[in-house]
Amino acid sequence: MAKLFGFSIEDPNEKKKKGVISPVPPNNEDGADYFLSSGFYGQYVDIEGVFRTEFDVIKRYRDMALHPECDTAIEHVVNEAIVSDSNDSPVEINLDNLNVSDKLKGIVRDEFKGVKDLLQFDKKAHEIFRNWYTDGRLYYHKVIDTTKPDEGIQEVRYIDSLKLKFMRVRPSQEKGARGAQGIPVLPYSGAETITKDAKIEEFYTYYPQGMAQKFGSVAGKGVRIAKDAITYVHSGLVDRNKKITLSYLHKAIKGLNQLRMIEDSLVIYRLSRAPERRIFYIDVGNLPKVKAEQYLRDVMMRYRNKLVYDANTGEIRDDKKYMAMLEDFWLPRREGGRGTEISTLPGGQNLGEITDIEYFKKKLYRSLNVPPSRMDGEGGFNLGRSSEILRDELKFTKFVGRLRKRFSRMFHDMLKTQLILKNIVTPEDWDIMSDHIQYDFLYDNHFSELKETELFNERINVAATAEPYIGRYYSQDYIRRKILRQTDIEIKEQDELMKQEIADGIVPDPMAPVDPETGMPLDATGGDPNAPMMEPDLESETLVKEMPKGGEI
Repeated sequence: MAKLFGFSIEDPNEKKKKGVISPVPPNNEDGADYFLSSGFYGQYVDIEGVFRTEFDVIKRYRDMALHPECDTAIEHVVNEAIVSDSNDSPVEINLDNLNVSDKLKGIVRDEFKGVKDLLQFDKKAHEIFRNWYTDGRLYYHKVIDTTKPDEGIQEVRYIDSLKLKFMRVRPSQEKGARGAQGIPVLPYSGAETITKDAKIEEFYTYYPQGMAQKFGSVAGKGVRIAKDAITYVHSGLVDRNKKITLSYLHKAIKGLNQLRMIEDSLVIYRLSRAPERRIFYIDVGNLPKVKAEQYLRDVMMRYRNKLVYDANTGEIRDDKKYMAMLEDFWLPRREGGRGTEISTLPGGQNLGEITDIEYFKKKLYRSLNVPPSRMDGEGGFNLGRSSEILRDELKFTKFVGRLRKRFSRMFHDMLKTQLILKNIVTPEDWDIMSDHIQYDFLYDNHFSELKETELFNERINVAATAEPYIGRYYSQDYIRRKILRQTDIEIKEQDELMKQEIADGIVPDPMAPVDPETGMPLDATGGDPNAPMMEPDLESETLVKEMPKGGEI
């Protein structure tokens, strides 16, 4: 392998894993399978035709997104996940669980803001999330100054999903070959992929003209980019048979096709059955067949009404040279019949039935995890009790939360690259810190807010009911943990805040003695408010100073 384009960040843990072997290859759910190297530089065999299949799948997803019903469902998901606000950013970093110094937290927050500025996320958040949700994958090229890598990422560039592919290539092994340290390698098992000595190559291949829609290898036509130079975020859905990353739109393919077919068939049926058509029985007497046909055509051209409406110009013109599919019927009738007669065929009945269309539309929405109640604005927004909230809305809220967690990996990868390149943290430190960094998105699901408010009210009411029994049957700690559902961290934080507010005089001390008559807290000395007033000391310094000046009366 020649030197790849871009940059690589060395993982210090790679040395620790050296010599680890297993006959089972690792489960990499990134949509990239193991490809065999052919021995000639720059060539490998795409046995399964993944490129062609993946190209078709992405094109299908994008065509689906243009359909009105599917586009509406996608917008529901994107609008819930990305909440745009004039004052707040759609996403902020949360470092509350990170056990580092405040100075380092401030640096990490600044770098995260820099990552958002590079992405222009506050302006393009909706488009970025929609592209990721539709394609099921998202690529960004992290551009750095190779002469000054410690300055971090200088620019991020979006890469079309049809032009980039993540590859994992392993060297070909002969049957009976031995791997690292002379350990036999199981033939055709991929066991060598587990050993770090096997030199598994992971890289991206960029095709400026787009991936070719054909079989065979196309590696030689693209540019290989190092793995760490690309930010890759996928949906997490993988076709385990074909090793293809899927989009959340994948399971809606059949439902959308069925909806399209039923709508087209309904239109054709109504166009053909809606109008009333006439049957003209023309008496041709004893005319020969040829002359009878000529006479029938003459009568038809004489009485036929052929006014057409031009939708482009808005004109109505007589156009008799075109045959329409809603023509009347002209039938000859021989001598001895009832003569010339005109009858009418009735139009189609029950043309207003669209139950089947509503069924397939709801099926499409359910396949996209969008509540059917949101279809066409059905079911007004209810600001009542949480018991009136549909269960589908709660499921939808959880689904959006999972999407946000998966999508936030984009920030995670860029932030990692930025902190390591600028020598703010080491790769070892990042491995420890990464699990404690979270990303908070703005929330706009009022159904979930109503649910939380209702639960909070119920807990407060139960706690108030159980208050007389505190100290007799239950402890205060039990009430806080079991009824109010406070965690250890929340209990500690609330206790500290309450002490501080009491010390600052913001709230009265609930443990202080209280006057039984007035309900006001007593002074710190615990004196009796009903005690008789003491005579003032007229000789005190304060009263002397306040005495008016003047002579004796």
